[in-house]
Amino acid sequence: MAIYHFSAKVISRAVGSSAVAAAAYRSASRLHDERLGRHHDFSNKTGVVHSEVMLPQNASGGWQDREQLWNRIEAIEVRKDAQLAREIEFAIPREMTEEQGIALARDFVAREFVDRGMVADLNVHWDVGADGLAKPHAHVMLTMREIRIGEDGSAEFGAKVRDWNRTELLTHWREAWAAHVNERLAALDIDARVDHRTLEAQGVDLEPQHKIGPAASRMAAQGLDCDRAGEHREIARSNGAKLLASPAIALDAITHHQATFTTRDLAMFVHRHSDGKEQFDAVMPAVKASPELVALGKDGRGEDRFTARAMIETEERLERATVRLDARRNHGVADRHRELALDCARQRGLDLSVEQRGALEHVTGARGIGNVIGYAGTGKSAMLGVARDAWEAAGYRVQGAALSGIAADGLEQGSGIASRTLASLEHQWANDRERLTDRHILVIDEAGMIGTRQLERIVGEAEKRGAKVVLVGDPEQLQAIEAGAAFRATAERHGAVEITDIRRQHEEWQRLATRWLATGRTDEALAAYEQTDHVHAAATREDARDALIDRWDRERMARPGDSRIILTHTNDEVQALNMAARARMRDAGALGDDVALKVERGDRMFATGDRIMFLRNERGLRVKNGSLGTVRQVDALRMSVLLDDGRNVAFDLKDYAHVDHGYAATIHKAQGMTVDRAHVLATPGLDRHATYVALSRHRDRVDLHYGRDDFVDRSKVVRALSRERGKDMASDYRGRTAPQPERRDMFAGLKLHPPAEPVKAPPPPPKAEPRLDPASPVLGAAVTRHAGIVRELLFTQSVGEPVTPAQKALLAESRRVLDTLQPQGAVHLERAFAVDRSQISEAVNGRTQAAIRAMQLEADMAKDPTLRADVFVQRWQALDRQRRRLLGAYEENRAYKVADRMIGMAKSLERDPQVESILRNRKQQLGLPPVEARSVGQALAEMMGRGRNRGLGIGT
Repeated sequence: MAIYHFSAKVISRAVGSSAVAAAAYRSASRLHDERLGRHHDFSNKTGVVHSEVMLPQNASGGWQDREQLWNRIEAIEVRKDAQLAREIEFAIPREMTEEQGIALARDFVAREFVDRGMVADLNVHWDVGADGLAKPHAHVMLTMREIRIGEDGSAEFGAKVRDWNRTELLTHWREAWAAHVNERLAALDIDARVDHRTLEAQGVDLEPQHKIGPAASRMAAQGLDCDRAGEHREIARSNGAKLLASPAIALDAITHHQATFTTRDLAMFVHRHSDGKEQFDAVMPAVKASPELVALGKDGRGEDRFTARAMIETEERLERATVRLDARRNHGVADRHRELALDCARQRGLDLSVEQRGALEHVTGARGIGNVIGYAGTGKSAMLGVARDAWEAAGYRVQGAALSGIAADGLEQGSGIASRTLASLEHQWANDRERLTDRHILVIDEAGMIGTRQLERIVGEAEKRGAKVVLVGDPEQLQAIEAGAAFRATAERHGAVEITDIRRQHEEWQRLATRWLATGRTDEALAAYEQTDHVHAAATREDARDALIDRWDRERMARPGDSRIILTHTNDEVQALNMAARARMRDAGALGDDVALKVERGDRMFATGDRIMFLRNERGLRVKNGSLGTVRQVDALRMSVLLDDGRNVAFDLKDYAHVDHGYAATIHKAQGMTVDRAHVLATPGLDRHATYVALSRHRDRVDLHYGRDDFVDRSKVVRALSRERGKDMASDYRGRTAPQPERRDMFAGLKLHPPAEPVKAPPPPPKAEPRLDPASPVLGAAVTRHAGIVRELLFTQSVGEPVTPAQKALLAESRRVLDTLQPQGAVHLERAFAVDRSQISEAVNGRTQAAIRAMQLEADMAKDPTLRADVFVQRWQALDRQRRRLLGAYEENRAYKVADRMIGMAKSLERDPQVESILRNRKQQLGLPPVEARSVGQALAEMMGRGRNRGLGIGT
């Protein structure tokens, strides 16, 4: 857990400071101060590993001399209270080497300060604390005046640049440093991240503190800020005292972004928020002894993992709320309303696929919760639009919501469901406004991006008010910013209907590539795009950026009517790409006269014809953070924009200045976006989730560009773009206190029913068999009894005891009762138990509805080979996702177990030629190429067997 620290202050003569003395101390050098007529000698100071003065293009070469530079500053500042320099201080991740840390600091200083016209005196310190741990950080002293060229051609300092004092710029620097660090950590394959937000913003009851050097006590004698060291230690001591008094603070802070953590994560946090070894040694045991700390056992890397009791309680509250919703049957939609909605859709030219219709029936069913997992571009919003018509025809009120404004806008545009952000909903509820009722359907889009705590609050409120909740998303796309993987866990617990038939891409091979991206087979997806000349390597990232802009510009002129977007990982790259694209627009004469504006991110030029992006939700304008449009008119005071949805908006810049150029965007702003053409610049910060989003936004074409200075060869590209960063839940470790040996299948060796014969459709019965009634008390009692007998037999088997004659007699009698209530009822129930073993304990405790529904499904499958094929595909994909998630968590043994189950499924197709035949037309959904000549079962078994033998590296 890398430490984030970024602070700024002004070195001022008003408090007795000297720019020359400050520079001497930070660089560990001896400098002569001409104003004071004395030397400042800090040459004995240790820990300074890099020191240089970095100059902008128009600066005087003589300023490279630190002594000359700061004496010049002292000479031109005549006031007794003059502000001499700005100092930026930031922490460098100790996970980096000195060389990596220096390069990190230099790149950031050059881009954010020197390129803006400041002279930067950079000094990197690699101190070692009392605990023996490195404390790498950088001090950057910055000039505060503009550089101007005199009549004789020499450079001189001019007026002070007040714009560099803006709060918005400091906010940008703080965020940019975090993004810069995280991208470099990812490029170096270092498993650590930083968060730029303040502790208060993160909900942590600790006071932020500054870093200081080990010789800070000498500062007073040299005219420097002598209070800094004392202030730092006082804040650290105060924070340490808070942690001693309430160790749960540390646990709450750590689990804000990650549901589980290691001992090292905890030690890093405590060290950051305590004063010295003595207090650290007191706080660390206190936190580890806290009753709020819960040990979860070891992860796949052999490290002990922990969580906070509050996180477990949150997950349990979410689970209880979803269980109660799942048990309710209050929101059914009559068939006539569904059919009417489908007819209306067909009249509009929308004909839902089989999968979309299945999802429609699922979400408009009576259950209080519905989960829809849909690959990117499968038409989830279109399906929801039809569902909205059905719900409203049945008298329900439909409310849409999403984490971000642009996602909420996308849901509304795609489905017609009035939508807003989750934060807005929670704000209204907190003020007792716009409460849900038992006639509401709450549709939450992009649910995979929502953290556990927030989803628990939302679902808990809906459950309390009697509303129905429909969660829609893709757990494989961008992950939640906050802790947890709540949507994935909820879908696994209560089941989900899947939509895998991709409609966004027009060409079949691109749709297949998107399926590969969705299932973690990034290497194969990239290979498909490489074979068709959609992946382009250049010598450097700068060359790749130029090649991308060349291609973008050619396509812009060749296909002016197409929509397009440029995507990349960081805001800095977005800005560079925006500037390059805009320059091409200017060269082509596509822009009007430039107007210089000061907007939220700094000075920008805007003109008629510019593409812009809105950066903040504004209900009055009906724009969202991420909305795109084209400038229709602009002057120094006002801007008029034609939004991509066809609306015109106009606003005064004094009221709303949260705009920037919109030719390029970060991938995070693109989830939910659809365009004709996309251009992607790959950088080392990408992972497989971001890659999946970036390479699935297009209808017609996507091109991926990268530089060999970022990725030496293709294998490095694949490694970075396949990086697994899926989030975990504390419940993923439920019941694990140590590495778990691989157990046999709980039904192995126990013949609860005769071995399955090749499934053949039975002859038509004389009359239709009655459907099982999950609410039937007689059937429920029989299922509960049978589940108890099965559980006892499994326990007997697990301890190595033989099954007794009395147990066999009980089993036979229970089977006879079930078969009386439903033909072959015992066989179908036991097969349902084998598929989902959690249903045994649920049924034993009297919760039999799910087991009865699964029992009916088994009965239906026995008669319908098409249904068996549908269920096979669904189960195969679910197991494949589970296998890949286990691999991402380094749980290889458990992943092997899942792979073995998949191989068993594949071999079972030999006994069911009807399903085998149907699946020949659905190979792509199973991850097989459409030209595969062998039988589906053989191909699947061989594919999984190859992956098993080489470490399950299939598509990872």
